[in-house]
Amino acid sequence: MNTGTPCDALRTAKRLEIRYDGYTRVVEVHAVGYTRENNAIMRVWQVRGGSVHNERTGWKLLRLDETRGLAILNETSEAPRPDYKHGDSAMARIVCQI
Repeated sequence: MNTGTPCDALRTAKRLEIRYDGYTRVVEVHAVGYTRENNAIMRVWQVRGGSVHNERTGWKLLRLDETRGLAILNETSEAPRPDYKHGDSAMARIVCQI
């Protein structure tokens, strides 16, 4: 999966709209990278939208191969959010981060 759109959203300080687990979500990208198993992932703060566990806001770690319909919005990201940790330990290789 291409990491370009999430990294573009991060670099331009814009929010990203995605479709994930059947829900539309608006997120602020904090880091994009790969797991040890080489899965592309992104650490985001969800601003609004649905969630399997009904957690409409907060920290999420999302796999890019399960993400659909990525679109950069004309909304300013408020990243970094509280408790963000630079050098995300879930990522074996980081492509971009705040």
